[in-house]
Amino acid sequence: MENTKLNLFRFVKPVLPVYISVVIINIVFVGLDMLSPQISRLLVDEVIIGKNEEHLFLLLAGILGICFFRTILGYTREFSCDWAGSKIGCDIRKDFFKKIQGLSANFFDKNNSGELMARVRDDVGSIWGLFTYIGMLLGEIAVHITFILYSMFRMNWKLAIIPSVSMAICCVIALTMEKHLGPLWGQIGEANQILNNTAQENLNGVRTVKAFVRQNFEIQKFSENNQTYCSLNYQTSKVFVRYHPILQVFRFLVPIAILCAGGIMCMNETDDFTLGELTAFVQYSMNIVWPMEMLGWLTSGFAQAKASIKRIDKIYSELPDITEKNDASVETVKGDITYSHVSFTTENGTQILDDVSFDIKAGQTLGIMGSTGSGKTTLVNLLKRMYDVTEGEILIDGKNIKDLSLGTLRRNVAVVMQDVFLFSETINGNIRLGDKETLEEAPVEKAMKDSVSDEFVSRLDEKSETVIGERGVGLSGGQKQRLTMARAMSRNTPVLVFDDSTSALDAETEKKIQKTLNEMKGMTKIIIAHRISSVKNADKIIVLENGRVAECGTHDELLKLNGLYAETYSTQYGGVN
Repeated sequence: MENTKLNLFRFVKPVLPVYISVVIINIVFVGLDMLSPQISRLLVDEVIIGKNEEHLFLLLAGILGICFFRTILGYTREFSCDWAGSKIGCDIRKDFFKKIQGLSANFFDKNNSGELMARVRDDVGSIWGLFTYIGMLLGEIAVHITFILYSMFRMNWKLAIIPSVSMAICCVIALTMEKHLGPLWGQIGEANQILNNTAQENLNGVRTVKAFVRQNFEIQKFSENNQTYCSLNYQTSKVFVRYHPILQVFRFLVPIAILCAGGIMCMNETDDFTLGELTAFVQYSMNIVWPMEMLGWLTSGFAQAKASIKRIDKIYSELPDITEKNDASVETVKGDITYSHVSFTTENGTQILDDVSFDIKAGQTLGIMGSTGSGKTTLVNLLKRMYDVTEGEILIDGKNIKDLSLGTLRRNVAVVMQDVFLFSETINGNIRLGDKETLEEAPVEKAMKDSVSDEFVSRLDEKSETVIGERGVGLSGGQKQRLTMARAMSRNTPVLVFDDSTSALDAETEKKIQKTLNEMKGMTKIIIAHRISSVKNADKIIVLENGRVAECGTHDELLKLNGLYAETYSTQYGGVN
């Protein structure tokens, strides 16, 4: 079942025993803290005032023992909490990334990569903090305050009123801080997303920026976004600075108030309050003030994590538009393709395709031509179910593609996309993309030869093991196109689609690849192109205009129509022969 909410307990459950042990360790750890003031009381009342030296070394040994065991327990607690929190953060990040990968193409049309990077990296990092140091300290503070107040009320309920009132005031201040910081952290997250996207977009297009001398403009745009981000952080600092000093005031006032009030009780013999008890009480008061000071800082971290959970929840609530049926077919595809009255309209109401119908038999070649924006690439995206048709249906082997599993459909249709994308990986790794463990070397080498990639790969020092830069940096446009062709050809799928994938090739290289494609038998080929030379040998050619099939036929038949195809031929070859 699709997760529509970030269910934190799902990630906490596997490490719940670790957190239970951390709680137990916390109780023992804080319990040892509570013993120290009692030892101090005995040292003052019995050893210093009572002149009883018999217990001196025993009490000193007790202090050393407490220090030793606190150190061991503190290390164990922090290590356990960090390990569990890191596992939770790792599992959330993995699950969140899987969620994003499962969303449909239209989600990525609406959300930029900078925003998603901020969610995966920064927001998950904030949640990780909630389950490590923030959660650990909040738990310790809760146990600490409970134990100290109990010990204080047990010793002297009158003096215990002072820290109790102080803690109540500090809690109100902390809640007020959280109320102000929550919205600010939400705005900071959005600003961080914009800043990340601006930087990422600029760095990806840095060559274009330099070519058009736009450095100053881009620097100014980044500076404005950076200033917004800094301004919001400054506002959080103002909130923190406004309330945090008040918490620090209690750090100094509480021990002084207890010392003064307790001193009066010690001098007043009727109160039956010893100097040792006052010493212990002052120690307890010193132990209770650090939670007061930490509340402000922890409140800020908690508010940040809360805002991050809200932002991640927003993406978890997204559902993929493209889904497969429970009984989706996984049978072998032959390659008969039919578009029956297919129309497609985008979410914003723009109609891309309107009542498009054509068919192609298995093993045949279909050429698709048309002006820019006529809907050629959309036909491919619909075939791969990156989007679903608005009206009509697409059939493969007489079966609606919605009845096929997405894995079956996409593994049987290899596409050389118009938008070339190569990963920062070896050439071999890019060609084997998605099939590194199963794809053998022979089809990879054949695909490199068929795509004429071997001509430039063989000249590289590391051959096919050469690591290419991000998005294929270091390769020419034609070289990148040839590698993406090799990636598709190596699969030997029943259906092969070339989406304007020879635009960056020289005439000689294109001729070699066209010859290879013509020699490929038993494979359905769809070739989208602007050049007549790329489609003239196809069994059928369709010409799109404004999202409709304007012309359909073979090369010779379309020339005789003396329409759009003939006009394009005349433009490219200087006349119709």
